[in-house]
Amino acid sequence: MSTTDARRSTAGAPDSPAADAIPPADAVAAPGAARPRRTIWRTLALAGPAFVVGAWQFGPGNLASAVQAGSAFGYALVWVIVISTILMICFTDMSVRMGMRSPVSLIQSIKDELGKPVGVIAGIGVFCITLMFSVGNAVGSGLGLSLLLGGSPILWTVACTVAVGAILLFRNVYGVVEKVLIVIVALMAIAFVVSAVVAQPDWAQAAAGLWPVMPAGSEILVVALVGTNFSINAAFFTSYGIKQRGHTRADYRDITLVDTIPGIVAPGIMTALVIVVAAAVLGRTGEDASTINQLAAVFEPLAGPVGAGLFALGLSGAAFSSMIANATAGGTMLSDALGRGPSASSRTARIVSGAILLWGIVITLIFQSSPVGLIITAQALTVLVAPLLGALMLIMSNRRFMGDLRNRWWHNVLAVLGFVAICATSVRLVMALLG
Repeated sequence: MSTTDARRSTAGAPDSPAADAIPPADAVAAPGAARPRRTIWRTLALAGPAFVVGAWQFGPGNLASAVQAGSAFGYALVWVIVISTILMICFTDMSVRMGMRSPVSLIQSIKDELGKPVGVIAGIGVFCITLMFSVGNAVGSGLGLSLLLGGSPILWTVACTVAVGAILLFRNVYGVVEKVLIVIVALMAIAFVVSAVVAQPDWAQAAAGLWPVMPAGSEILVVALVGTNFSINAAFFTSYGIKQRGHTRADYRDITLVDTIPGIVAPGIMTALVIVVAAAVLGRTGEDASTINQLAAVFEPLAGPVGAGLFALGLSGAAFSSMIANATAGGTMLSDALGRGPSASSRTARIVSGAILLWGIVITLIFQSSPVGLIITAQALTVLVAPLLGALMLIMSNRRFMGDLRNRWWHNVLAVLGFVAICATSVRLVMALLG
């Protein structure tokens, strides 16, 4: 199928509303086109797609992995977050550029360039990852609000799921999701910065944690940290946000400065702060964090109920924001893979998003005895699909249709390093599971 035909079939799909249609190829600015002059506020208004990615990336699995890393190994694994964040920026930037240059959605471009089966497999792979993420989101949202406001965690999980389902019923789903998530990320950032101040960690030791070391017994946690912070599936989805917003080549520099970098750095900083706080509190008391209640007690030795409340607020915010982004992304990309349109507002996307939310509740009800272990295992398993997505992004960002936004040599160096890291974590996880 030609690219032109693909554009026609995608735009004409019955599930693809005009409001969310992919902009035509001629909407992409010519190479070297001058950037439009914008006020500061109009430039800031470009922010959005990467913050959706960051909210998806920073979920309860990320939080649980970070707390366990800090409580078990102190500040030693802070370096994992730094490296993961750099690689995440690289892959998110590639997705941004592909969203600007491709005349169709990313999965449709993969079908056009590499064959329909490859695109379908990619979409199904992302869908499988969202199913795994949905478990942690369901567990975290219910328990976080239960700790904060009281009541049954299961009832709060149901309430959060219903709330997310209501948001996904809006006509312009992506636009609503984007605005909600930017606000939640900002509130979470404030909560975790305050938590770090309250915990009074040893910042000199925290800085020493920037030097890469692999403590004995930390392998699975490192895999989980990489899987949650270097989230290829989230980076993959960025191109869809770029398409929904209609961003073009002329917007690239401004988007990089106000969206890509801050949208990915923010969850990286929050994750690092969680490790630092856990190391300061749990490392000092010698306690472990194997249940959500123990996670919420991270700050209590130093700040009493207020500290536990801060953590519960951050946990519920992380879970709720990730639940929204996860369901939206999974529904959109599976709908695209099945040829039903690349829109979060399509009928197929809404049905798939609902199925993802339902899966999270069902698994939460079945496995209630060890929620933290369930979250971390589900997050770690996502790296099994990540190598395929990483390879596809690297290949597609070097194709001719990318024009002047094709990867440069240093893009490819970072991308290859990221791909090697993904493969290494996948191999390490398989060996750990078999051992």
